[in-house]
Amino acid sequence: RAMLPGVGVFGTGSTARVLVPLLQTEGFEVHALWGRSEEEACCLAKELGIPFHTSRSDDVLLHQDVDLVCIYIPPSMTRQIAVKALGIGKNVVCEKAATAVDSFKMVTAARYYPQLLSMMGNTLRFLPAFVAMQQLLVEGYVGDIQVCDVRVYGPSLLDQSYGWTCEELMGGGGLHIVGSAIIDLLSYLTGTRAHRVHGLLRTFVQQNNLIRGIRRVTSDDFCFFQMLMGGTGSSGVCCTVTLNFNMPGSFVHEVMIVGSAGRLVARGTELYGQRNGSKCEELLLADGGGVGPEAKETPRPHLQGLSSMVKALRQSFQAHEEQRLWSQGPVASAPTFEDGLYVQTVVEAVKQSSSSGEWVCVEIMSQEPDPNHNLCEALQRNKN
Repeated sequence: RAMLPGVGVFGTGSTARVLVPLLQTEGFEVHALWGRSEEEACCLAKELGIPFHTSRSDDVLLHQDVDLVCIYIPPSMTRQIAVKALGIGKNVVCEKAATAVDSFKMVTAARYYPQLLSMMGNTLRFLPAFVAMQQLLVEGYVGDIQVCDVRVYGPSLLDQSYGWTCEELMGGGGLHIVGSAIIDLLSYLTGTRAHRVHGLLRTFVQQNNLIRGIRRVTSDDFCFFQMLMGGTGSSGVCCTVTLNFNMPGSFVHEVMIVGSAGRLVARGTELYGQRNGSKCEELLLADGGGVGPEAKETPRPHLQGLSSMVKALRQSFQAHEEQRLWSQGPVASAPTFEDGLYVQTVVEAVKQSSSSGEWVCVEIMSQEPDPNHNLCEALQRNKN
């Protein structure tokens, strides 16, 4: 059997807790774990049988047995670790960054080291229901795509104590945490990108039993947005997305794509379809059953997607004798850092629309903004 790269995992949250056993099941050795505190890292490392833990990021990045780094930490810290990992020569799978500027820096690093794997960890692209859906769309099951309609409802996304999930600027909120994965998914399914967006964000729960006093939640727990994707005029695809995290005890994850000849609907992990001529809906793909450790906090579509993503990573690295090398085939559909920048740009455009009430054009950054931009503008004005 080909040698798989040793893995270093950043993060001790619910995703890391599920990811490590999945990696181990597929034959990856997890050599090192990073946590924000020594205590968090130590607890999880013991629980999951990881030999080395630390709260210093360099100790994982410079670990001689680590060739693949998986980053599942608060968005505001992601860019720094991802860029550094690529610079040291490690392959990277990571969650979203906090801002478009951060995402742009990650794109620059990925372009600079094209031989290294750099992929965003949006697991929905790997979920069998969406892989099948994308294939059927290409084959013309629904005809010309006209409308995408997405609904995700569930319990609060806030952590037990005050932290990044409560803060809009730190990458908290439904739009950033869940919406980004949906924006990316719709781009994968339709093969197009959004060029104009309109949206509304609300924070209905600003305080609760655990977050009170002078502290307030600023991240959204309700969001709906519209995207015009693909061609301009009547040839484009209209998308509506509704995210509501004020529904304890329930979980709805529904993605519907309607076209000129029929429709496809993914409900949770199952795929249904109906052609315009037929009388009833058909089940096209049933739920795949068990995916290893059950996780209360991780919704089933993400859990199954994560499992499929880890399998794809194994196939990608197994194709080479050399531990660090990977092959494009098995991870060809994975989101790149460029996709990450696009998604982050759409998220920021939706936020801008929510505060202005206007439709906003999606303009992807092509160069890093000058940090002194505002100062330069002010000086320029004074001169005139």
